[in-house]
Amino acid sequence: MNILIAPDSFKGSLSAKQFCDIADKAIKSVLPNASVIKRPLADGGEGTVEALVLNTNGRIFYKTVYGPMGKKTKAHFGILGDCKTAIIEMASASGLPLVALSERNPMIATTYGTGELVLEALELGCTKMILGIGGSATNDGGAGMMQALGFKLLDNDGQEIEKGAKGLLNLAEINIDERDKRLDEVEFVVACDVDNPLCGLNGAARVYGFQKGANEEMVLVMDEALKQFDRIIQKDLNKNILNMEGAGAAGGLGAGMMAFLDADLRPGFEIINEAINLEQVFKENKIDLVITGEGEINYQTINGKLPVQVAKLAKKYNAKVIAVVGTIGEGADKVYEKGIDSIISIVDQPMSLDYALVNSERLLFSAIERLVRILK
Repeated sequence: MNILIAPDSFKGSLSAKQFCDIADKAIKSVLPNASVIKRPLADGGEGTVEALVLNTNGRIFYKTVYGPMGKKTKAHFGILGDCKTAIIEMASASGLPLVALSERNPMIATTYGTGELVLEALELGCTKMILGIGGSATNDGGAGMMQALGFKLLDNDGQEIEKGAKGLLNLAEINIDERDKRLDEVEFVVACDVDNPLCGLNGAARVYGFQKGANEEMVLVMDEALKQFDRIIQKDLNKNILNMEGAGAAGGLGAGMMAFLDADLRPGFEIINEAINLEQVFKENKIDLVITGEGEINYQTINGKLPVQVAKLAKKYNAKVIAVVGTIGEGADKVYEKGIDSIISIVDQPMSLDYALVNSERLLFSAIERLVRILK
């Protein structure tokens, strides 16, 4: 029997690689002769660097950068096996988990550290950069990132604006003369699975600002700050990104990357699949069963989330698909219409979330073992 293991990570407990290794051992404990192929995956969010590096025999690099609130933080990025493509998770440098709950303030949070990772990748000779932009602590439209890359964001007095959304309120001019010229030779691709515009009711500030620590008043100010950002982008860069799909992603970083770097925003799984050529596994092997998974499967999973995308590919080759998950949430049954044949939760008895997180490795092994015994 040929089994493909192709999961997303379980946020806060298991990486996609850990899932693959545990599932492999569980399968072999029941079916020692099974042929198991492991492909740890991600969709542009947490675990994307590790997944792409592992699948392409690349390498992970570390750099101390300017964190979202100004404190130095150790961030990481990857370079794929082609030695030319960098993969960067902006959350590693500018993410919400880096900021204590009591310190969260998107008015001053900056993407400057993400720009520093891009600079480091340039130093290492990369000519293509894939950015996963989920999990941001920021609402600065990518202004901090652009400042790190040499773009000058100036106020009416010709001085650099403050970092964060607050600074955008005083933005009067964008000068590109001192940008790092190596950027002109780089292809930027952004893994983006949201279609929010930059501003307005569905924009970056109003939809995502509260989870980053903003109150109602701050959200209104940040929305106005991003409108000012758009006005100056139109004036000095001759780009109109206000209502482009994905412009509001990651506190407006989607807009900034399109405006300053001509970035291409694409669905996360599409980018990952292209980089590792997952379909080739099906072409080269008669896959009988695919085991995929994520932390919680629910009604949102059908909107292009990784398990459904894996299932869609598997069904082209008539493979059965089982999703092994942490939690089966509301509306999870909708995934049966999208190619997933069954869902199994690793939770096998009443337990607290903390207990499940601490014991996730054992619970996953047990769930996979029970699943495979059906096939024996």
